[in-house]
Amino acid sequence: MSRLRTALLAATVLALGGGGIAYAQHDSAFDLTQLPALSGTVAQYLPTPRGEVDGLLLTDGTEIHLPPPLSTQLVFAVRPGDPVTVHGLKARAVKLFDGVSVTNDTTHVTVATNGPPHLREDTPIDATGTVKAPLYGPRGEVNGALLADGTVIHLPPPEALRLADMLAVGKAVTVQGEGYAGPLGRSLDARQIGPDAAHLVTVAAPHPMGGPGWREHMERMMTHHGMMGMDGDAPMPPPAPAQ
Repeated sequence: MSRLRTALLAATVLALGGGGIAYAQHDSAFDLTQLPALSGTVAQYLPTPRGEVDGLLLTDGTEIHLPPPLSTQLVFAVRPGDPVTVHGLKARAVKLFDGVSVTNDTTHVTVATNGPPHLREDTPIDATGTVKAPLYGPRGEVNGALLADGTVIHLPPPEALRLADMLAVGKAVTVQGEGYAGPLGRSLDARQIGPDAAHLVTVAAPHPMGGPGWREHMERMMTHHGMMGMDGDAPMPPPAPAQ
């Protein structure tokens, strides 16, 4: 079992003992503070297109991944400008941290995940701005971009790879899609994207996980970037040649 799966299992077991929100408990069977820790100051939330918060961006540019079920509790416990300590696992090659617990260093409130995400109806959203930074998936694959105004853009990883030049830092971009816009920020799944509204291209829908073509896309993408496997032990092998 990988370290990441072990950490997530520990977080789940801790959460199941505490209802909708799992605060750190001294009598828990698992001590999440044994996991690697990262401290910093929250710059902004990273909302999903459905309005959950599944991440934080720190002022040093580090992207924190958190499970969407933590969303409601997280926004009450942590706000932009707060110093936080996150326990989880750090990516090797990019500024990415896969968190399983978050502590507000001012209030000393610690939260962990439990329960299903609260889904919201998608809303058509347009966004225009300058790309500030790439955003990453759990394996370190690029799966979107952060605009200078804080808008979060999501794309399927193969499409983010295909459109990498368009998503380069500093590029002007116009995006149309569906998502969330509210007190937590703005986030959308891109359906069309381009340098301006007159030159939009269609963003292909994601391959269903495990469906036809999904593994081939992921392996090709990981091999292209030389990324590590889920356990962080070795790069994923290239796809086998066609017979």
